[in-house]
Amino acid sequence: MAGHSQFKNIMYRKGAQDAKRSKMFTKLIREITVSARAELPDPAANPRLRAAILAAREQNMPKDTIDRAIKRASQAGAGENYDEVRYEGFGPGGVGVIVEALTDNRNRTASEVRALFSKYGGALGETGSVSYLFDRVGLLRYPAAAASAEGMFEAAAEAGASDVESSGETHDIYCAADELQAVRAGLEARLGDPLSVRLTWRPQTAIAVDEEKAQSLLKLLALLEDSDDVQQVIANFEMADDVMRRLSA
Repeated sequence: MAGHSQFKNIMYRKGAQDAKRSKMFTKLIREITVSARAELPDPAANPRLRAAILAAREQNMPKDTIDRAIKRASQAGAGENYDEVRYEGFGPGGVGVIVEALTDNRNRTASEVRALFSKYGGALGETGSVSYLFDRVGLLRYPAAAASAEGMFEAAAEAGASDVESSGETHDIYCAADELQAVRAGLEARLGDPLSVRLTWRPQTAIAVDEEKAQSLLKLLALLEDSDDVQQVIANFEMADDVMRRLSA
């Protein structure tokens, strides 16, 4: 019986991982589709599409899947049309949350996002009610092996970046939103392709949350990110390392 139970657990975990991978692919394909339709379906001439392809490769999406998504996007009238929408609200503890989505049904997505905020002690606000607490920035991510922290800082400064955050796994390079492509070109010439390139929101300050609020907040953020329509979720919170470890266990 124990062996049978273990087998079931393994199959359950595999099923959950496969479902998560499928959901991630769905989000990436939407971004590729929208990027290819917004400009030229040529990654060499379309920086946003190139970034979407890099993100897809980082998640080991097959090349055939990427190519099919670009081809569908370039065919007039083929496939769904997605709108880019942004939602802003406050989570538990007054934490500011920005949700970026690509949706083919604005009413469905807005209703789902609003319901999640309400269920976990938050409230959806008007556009602009939260984003003023963040800066719109470009973000490039390189693996830690690409350079030492000092070497990456030097390369980023020469390329025109404004800040670098290095950890044991990655280097995150920040720059002004309108300088993203120039910074990218400078870093790629020196270090090759990054793991990912995107526009994002960077909090100006962080709000400390206790364990009780953190539990609800992390649940809210996880469920928002799990939505098929949601592409990116950003929040301006911080919590103690021991609290994060307990809640992530």
